[in-house]
Amino acid sequence: MSRPATGTTSTALSTRQLWTRTRGAVLVLALILIGGVVLATMRSSDSQGALDPRSAAPHGSRAVAELLRARGVTITLATTLDEATAATDTATTLLVTTPDLLTATQQSTLRQTIRSSAGRTVLVGAGDPSLPVLAPNVTAATSTAVENRAPSCTLEAATRAGSVDLGGERYVTDPDADACYPADGLPSLVRIPGPDATDTVLLGSPAILHNDRLDQQGNASLALQLLGSRPHLVWYLPSLTDATAADAPDDDTTGNFLALIPSGWLWGTLQLAIAALLAAIWRARRLGPLVTESLPVAIRASEATEGRARLYRKANARDRAATVLRTATRTRIAPLLGVPLQDAHSSERLLPALSARLPETTADTRTLLFGPAPADDATLIRLADQLDALEREVRTS
Repeated sequence: MSRPATGTTSTALSTRQLWTRTRGAVLVLALILIGGVVLATMRSSDSQGALDPRSAAPHGSRAVAELLRARGVTITLATTLDEATAATDTATTLLVTTPDLLTATQQSTLRQTIRSSAGRTVLVGAGDPSLPVLAPNVTAATSTAVENRAPSCTLEAATRAGSVDLGGERYVTDPDADACYPADGLPSLVRIPGPDATDTVLLGSPAILHNDRLDQQGNASLALQLLGSRPHLVWYLPSLTDATAADAPDDDTTGNFLALIPSGWLWGTLQLAIAALLAAIWRARRLGPLVTESLPVAIRASEATEGRARLYRKANARDRAATVLRTATRTRIAPLLGVPLQDAHSSERLLPALSARLPETTADTRTLLFGPAPADDATLIRLADQLDALEREVRTS
């Protein structure tokens, strides 16, 4: 069918078409965001009671707290930095359960408290976010699994305890520090001596403080020696709800949020993203050649033409669409020019007859009938209009 000579055809996508094309990606993005929020919430709620001296849950620390109290150690539970610094004095052991949750301002305040006290500081699972301030001479290496490990050092507390369940963070430190319980050559427990009787202990994993592991190997012995060397223990549980964290000007809320998500889920999300990208590339491949088959029902020619055009547009098959348009035009004008149908698609036979029929035409007939594929949709539409005009000109000449 020939196209009308007047009017223009828009190639812009409608709002409905845009939504149809993007709704899948929007849905996947929404699911990822919702999943991240749910995981962060679950992680946050699950961590309530972890290393809490009041919790009897498997990852709580009520058992070691009761043993310390039985040995005469008084325990002060601190959930804010102000409470922890106020309770720390010269006869105190300060236990910080998650130092990586502290902001830079909180770390500086805690560092001043450590220097001014003459006690011991135990940092559990300290990594790159907190080591530069709280333990400047120590750097973190890659973490490792928690396993039963031998002390392999001369630290009295470690030699008395023997083998314990340690791992997690591993550290690189100076030779003056006591490096114990190595994993692949790097210690998971480090004691850094300070002036007078002060020292700082880095514990790579909290496993020895958990209720479900306390009765295994020498876990209880090591925990009691590290935390019970002073008559007073300040048990500090850092929290994101601490007012000093909320008021800090350089608070990294994004990092704190990501800290709530287990690393395994982050790697899993990355793998899913790569899989989604590969699936998108696979689904975005060009369609193969069209297969001609009989329609099961009779439909109007205009509907068939419109449906085929939509398929071509969806597949970006402008070359195929241009070939169909040119073939149909050559087939229709060949009999009008006196060219047999079997020669309608031969430029050597069709173009001379067309030039003889339209000697004064300004159209580039060779490009119109045998030219290259259009580069974009606008060029394809212009080609269709020009082919219609050429056909009308042949019919009326």
